[in-house]
Amino acid sequence: MNNFIRLSAVAVLVLPLLSMADESKALTASQMFENGKVSGNIRTMYAGYDYKRLAQDDIYSTAIGGSLKYELAELNGFNAAAAFTMSHDIGFATGDEGSKQNPELSSSEGKYTALSEAYLNYKYDSFNFRAGRQVIDTPLADSDDIRMIPNTFEAYIATYEFSNFSFMAGRLQRWQGYDAELDNGWVEAGEDGTWFGGAAYSDDMIEANAWYYNITKLTDAAYFDATLKYEISSDISTLASAQYLNEREISNSGTKATIYGAKTELSAYGATLGVAYNRSNRKAGKESFSGFGGGTLFTSMDTMILNEITYDRDAEALVGTIAYEVDKLTLTYAYGDFEGDADGAGDKAHIVEQNIGVGYNIIEDKFAVSAVYAVREDRESSVKTDNDWSRFQLMVAYNF
Repeated sequence: MNNFIRLSAVAVLVLPLLSMADESKALTASQMFENGKVSGNIRTMYAGYDYKRLAQDDIYSTAIGGSLKYELAELNGFNAAAAFTMSHDIGFATGDEGSKQNPELSSSEGKYTALSEAYLNYKYDSFNFRAGRQVIDTPLADSDDIRMIPNTFEAYIATYEFSNFSFMAGRLQRWQGYDAELDNGWVEAGEDGTWFGGAAYSDDMIEANAWYYNITKLTDAAYFDATLKYEISSDISTLASAQYLNEREISNSGTKATIYGAKTELSAYGATLGVAYNRSNRKAGKESFSGFGGGTLFTSMDTMILNEITYDRDAEALVGTIAYEVDKLTLTYAYGDFEGDADGAGDKAHIVEQNIGVGYNIIEDKFAVSAVYAVREDRESSVKTDNDWSRFQLMVAYNF
């Protein structure tokens, strides 16, 4: 019996037991459904790649979809929820399947549907335990909700909050979503799952995180970061951050890394300037692992992350950003330079990515339009390669 079936069986058993306690509790149990909440989103997206390499077809897709979630109200600390997520290509606005279709929105088949969340939850004071399919956001496992289908996880997770501290521990079984590649559906999070735990601290000036992941037969990963924030005035603030990721190889997996990072930002009157840096030290014949999601490195961009060039070499990334926010409009620009020394075969890497973004909140937290234009160049090659292209994405999203 798989884990999801087990959880469904538990739900079938628990809810009748709650309602059988006595007549007053039976009324309360019925109110779990009466007071339940419906939430979700509707979104449509266009995303296309213009490749610079000769004889390589451009690809594009336009999709419509979203998610629908129903969550029971809480009774004696217990509740449950389920959510469906879907995305379907719009045929007339999508390239031909197999040659010009972009599969990252709805899979190579042009359609994707998942029971993305289905969990039981128990809460007592500052303690919470959730079992089943759920959304999580941690350094090496996160939702990365930047396309049509966010990542979700089958997991057992306990959290506890105390003062300015929060603690989380649990086990990841499987995951699905954009970063897991939609054609794969639900895939294992580590050959035999992933054990993880973390602690976070946050106040008005300091944020800090410490996390550990045992991704079976792949890596033991330790992650740390710290941020110091300072408000100069009501309109001017600054921050400085540092991070460290160490990944130890397990079972000759080929994953082993030591990565350092730093970041600083200055914000004033709606404008923000930022600089971020990451460096990965060479491990002979090894590479780094970015995690189950978009990765946590300070220099991660819309498509490019340092992990792409860490195999068997020293590698570093420098990213500069500028953003401006006025009323409901946000404008962003980022320039990233990713460079890798010669590997064992003498090959170097040098990739530059630029991101131009615009977002407009028509209704705050409800209805928004956003667009991202990304340009990637392979500066190491004299001829065009798979790393020479431009990508444009336009998304309209409504949350309810």
